[in-house]
Amino acid sequence: MAQWLYRIVPARPAMVAAPTPEEQRIVAAHFDYLVDLRDRGVLILAGRTQEDAGAFGLIVFEADEEAAARTVMLGDPGVANAVFEASLHPFAVAVAREHLET
Repeated sequence: MAQWLYRIVPARPAMVAAPTPEEQRIVAAHFDYLVDLRDRGVLILAGRTQEDAGAFGLIVFEADEEAAARTVMLGDPGVANAVFEASLHPFAVAVAREHLET
């Protein structure tokens, strides 16, 4: 199975430090979506930078082909509801620890 990465950036940069109630709801749905991908064995890892200015997130996952990968990305509530702008990239994990603590 191929590996993919989608990079997300807030559509409204101030959202990171001061989200609206609607953005908070959508970001919570985004997080739940990522947990579901993990639980289904699709997600490899997800996370975001820890600064407010210039923040971005990375989601690394598996999909058979680009169309399926794009479906995963576009199914993310944060992307679907335009809270995040996203770009999709083919990816390959080169080195990883056996167990990653969260």
